[in-house]
Amino acid sequence: MSEDAGGRVFFSNVRRSMEEEDEIILLSVGVDIGSSTSHLVFSRLVLERLDNRYIVSERTVVHESEVLLTPYAADMSIDAAALGAFIDRQYQLAGIKPASIDTGALILTGVAVRRSNARAIGDLFAAQAGKFVSVSAGDALETTLAAFGSGAAARSIRETARIMNIDIGGGTSKISVCEAGELVDLTAADVGARIVSFDTQGKVARIEAAGQRFADEVGLTIRIGEIPDAAGLNKMVERMAERLLQVIRTAPGALEQAAAELLRLDPLQNLRAPDAVTFSGGVSEYIYGVQTQSFGDLGGQLAQAVLKRVKAWGPRIETPEQGIRATVVGASQYTIQVSGSTIYIEPQSVLPLKNIAVITPDLPLEAEVLDSAAIAAAVQTALRNFDLHHGEQAVAVCYRWHPSATFARMDAFCRGVIDGMAAVLENGLPLILVGDGDIGGLIGIHCEQECKLANAVVSIDGIVLKAFDFIDIGAMLETSGAVPVVIKSLVFPSTSAVGVREDAHSHGIEKVLERIA
Repeated sequence: MSEDAGGRVFFSNVRRSMEEEDEIILLSVGVDIGSSTSHLVFSRLVLERLDNRYIVSERTVVHESEVLLTPYAADMSIDAAALGAFIDRQYQLAGIKPASIDTGALILTGVAVRRSNARAIGDLFAAQAGKFVSVSAGDALETTLAAFGSGAAARSIRETARIMNIDIGGGTSKISVCEAGELVDLTAADVGARIVSFDTQGKVARIEAAGQRFADEVGLTIRIGEIPDAAGLNKMVERMAERLLQVIRTAPGALEQAAAELLRLDPLQNLRAPDAVTFSGGVSEYIYGVQTQSFGDLGGQLAQAVLKRVKAWGPRIETPEQGIRATVVGASQYTIQVSGSTIYIEPQSVLPLKNIAVITPDLPLEAEVLDSAAIAAAVQTALRNFDLHHGEQAVAVCYRWHPSATFARMDAFCRGVIDGMAAVLENGLPLILVGDGDIGGLIGIHCEQECKLANAVVSIDGIVLKAFDFIDIGAMLETSGAVPVVIKSLVFPSTSAVGVREDAHSHGIEKVLERIA
């Protein structure tokens, strides 16, 4: 927006004009609290101005923390005191004070997202809540994060190849397939290094349901407090690797029942074999020889069993850009834009809104006659892909309008989006629409007056977003009738392909943490 048009772009926290600054530097932290391990990554981000939006031009890792086995209390909830002490120590080792952090991402996976842990984890970051994007990573999202964080998506562009990333963690394995920088297939299965864990004497300390399933499948007796038969345990690990390879290689209709029952998402389509395979997650440390120490789990054995089978399969094995830190390699970035002035907000008291997850559905908007059912289906698919389909939180729908804005086309679009967002709207949450053109006001008015939508409506334009972005929408600026928008994203390493940048992002601020922000 130009100054002549009456708008100026301000940082909402320090009231600096972005028009006068071509570059800003942010200190960022990513925190990954998982069912097996927890760790932090501190980064320095250099952002350069591109029109009204800042983009990441440089990312430097300042400090990678130690990796902590996620501590648990006797009731199997997160031991907040132990986790807090670990986090404090990592700040000290990095020589960084929490107050100096500009932005960050808190990624929660596995049991860390249980409601019993929400308050404890939220309290750890309460002082920085306004700076953090909080992300509850379901299976699909965690798989997506691993695909981009490991560098598989970037490699698929750089090498013009089909790249599969296998992220093997403590409880699950996430498999993603990338082509031309896009995630084209994904699944997840209950195969992980800590589905059975041991104490320092080799006695079984914990058995997950998947661990018991595999033990039963090979006839291994396994009990808490006992040392399992070594040969039987080895047979169990081999079976785990075998089932994982079946999930990775087999077409959906040919998958054995025992392997299909391990799936946490739909099976891979397996249209053709990948050209190359990379590994990430904790088990990857053993696959690439980074780690040899045992941590009381099946990691080392599982790594060798899986590696042997992938080598026999045929695709070349490459080293990822990130291994154990694939899901947290980028902390948050934020960029600030100001919307266009042709917007509609009713009632204005609905603002400000914080940490709103963004979806960018593949909307069929090119035809002269729009299909509202197809639009609704596209919105619902995007919500499901990002684990937002339960309607428990507000979601912003990003769209690119094409071409004309006739009454009929707007009516089909608005009704399609409202139908697609039914689960969200039924919970009384606002309808949030973000466009890149100058049609936001018309769309918002149509939703409220023609479609008789009872929910609050926030329809803004002049903003460019991507899936995995989060946005904060501030109160309306009196001088221009526009609103400031803070865009927060998870930042992943840029590819070395000429002219291409991989900015992958996260999503899903669940009410896990009871809205720490």
